[in-house]
Amino acid sequence: MEKEKTATTAGGQPADTATGRKPVVKRVLMVVAMLLTAFHLFASFLWIAPASALRQVIPGNLLSEYMIPLWGQSWSVFAPEPINGDYFFDVRAVVRTPEGAEEITQWVRASAVELDHSTYRPFPPRSAGLAIGVASDLKGSWEKLSDDHKAIVNLDYFKGEDSVDRLKAKMQEYGDPEGVINGYLQDEHKASAYATQVAKAIWGDDVVRVQYQASRQNVVPFGQRNERGAKRPPVQVVPTGWRALTYEEHQSDEEFAKYFCASDEVRCESEQ
Repeated sequence: MEKEKTATTAGGQPADTATGRKPVVKRVLMVVAMLLTAFHLFASFLWIAPASALRQVIPGNLLSEYMIPLWGQSWSVFAPEPINGDYFFDVRAVVRTPEGAEEITQWVRASAVELDHSTYRPFPPRSAGLAIGVASDLKGSWEKLSDDHKAIVNLDYFKGEDSVDRLKAKMQEYGDPEGVINGYLQDEHKASAYATQVAKAIWGDDVVRVQYQASRQNVVPFGQRNERGAKRPPVQVVPTGWRALTYEEHQSDEEFAKYFCASDEVRCESEQ
């Protein structure tokens, strides 16, 4: 039986190869890949470069939604204003004992537990910086408050389902000319929800209420880095009172506990 013959050119190559023809699908994939690469390079340039009107070329929030959290970069890692401090987030709770009494736990540095999930790991989980992000946002919005507002958030608001409403109403009694109260309360809500998950992961379902502290400590100033006995500046603490347990829709306390308690930096009583 004769083999089926393939059309060839004078050089002995298949006709399709010799003429350079490629399947349409390959051409389409190449064009798509080139367009995606071009968009990524352009978006990265806009994101890394100092903010300007050029960013408006990409409509809406598409640029930030694309760059965060996978590709996010900023000038904060470069001179002349590199990152010059560490953020911490500490959590403690009131738990109900088997006898019905209430006990206050020790402080747990949740940010250290989170960082343990990324230390010496080439592919850390995206959540490893969650505590630092919560602390940074809370401190930033707290600093915008007046002294009267700061004194109020340092009080306890945990009784009843209207504790947040009562806190907001009390803060508004001292005015809000700069419009900063709502922004602070949003960041406090996130901090309360995160602290609730941390507390329940560590101490279980007997947690009654939580308290947390966001803080920052700057590094030794660059000009003093070689001085003998140079010490880091004091820790800047954001004091807040006790807060009611706070829950976000679709959050899973069980999955969070599995992730959080996998660190050697914490001893979870809830898993014993």
